Amino acid sequence: MVHGGPQLVALDVDGTLLRTGSPVSERVIDAVRAAVAAGAHVVVTTGRTLMTTRPVLQELGLVDGHALCSNGAVHVDVAKGQPVAVQTFDPGPAVAALRALFPEMIFAVEKVGIGTWATGVSPGEFSIGEYVLVDDGALSSEPTPRLNGWWPDGSLEEMLRLLTQLRVPGASWVHGEFGPWLTVSRRGVSKGWALERLRTALCIPRAATLAIGDGYNDREMLHWAGHSVAMANAPNEVRNWADEVADDVAEDGVAKILERWFGH
Repeated sequence: MVHGGPQLVALDVDGTLLRTGSPVSERVIDAVRAAVAAGAHVVVTTGRTLMTTRPVLQELGLVDGHALCSNGAVHVDVAKGQPVAVQTFDPGPAVAALRALFPEMIFAVEKVGIGTWATGVSPGEFSIGEYVLVDDGALSSEPTPRLNGWWPDGSLEEMLRLLTQLRVPGASWVHGEFGPWLTVSRRGVSKGWALERLRTALCIPRAATLAIGDGYNDREMLHWAGHSVAMANAPNEVRNWADEVADDVAEDGVAKILERWFGH
């Protein structure tokens, strides 16, 4: 690492900084704050929405800088708590194509800073902001940075098999780790894409970047980083993308990596 440590640190949230539904551990909070105190740009980089990312930023004590939400589609000014750039797409073609493949699929689109519009109720992190039930037409009526799909009675394996038939110009998708979930976004937009834009704006050498994640939506981020770390709880494929594997999220794996450069 340039000057002995990373200058830009990209951290995924669920499965990395914390176990979903649990708070961030004190050791991880201390390690993140030590990195900030040392002058590193710590960038929470997550598939979560802006609204569900804000509590994590507060837990970590991050009061300025940048955060990347919705897999890089929403760039947030942390000090203001508001988006400074939003990459949207028309969800209509994706909804129509996915509905043909998965008639029972439940869709949800993000309304940035407001909440979620959905065609049904699905398990997940939509506990903050409004949650409005709509039909496919209303769901598809406005551009969005993120379209989620959940196949209630399906399996991940069968979903992946059927998705080989999916063709939606202008959009790309990534599946979840532990069930029949997928997220659709504007083609080319990813955590890695957003981090490269930020790295360039901050004039940070690629060699001085660190990324830690655990999911399939971290692929581009792990390939992008000067040094990439996957969590021990990540799927085998994700671990193979990384330069190094950290301890499990339950064992404060992120803290142990950061402490290498930023102390205890």
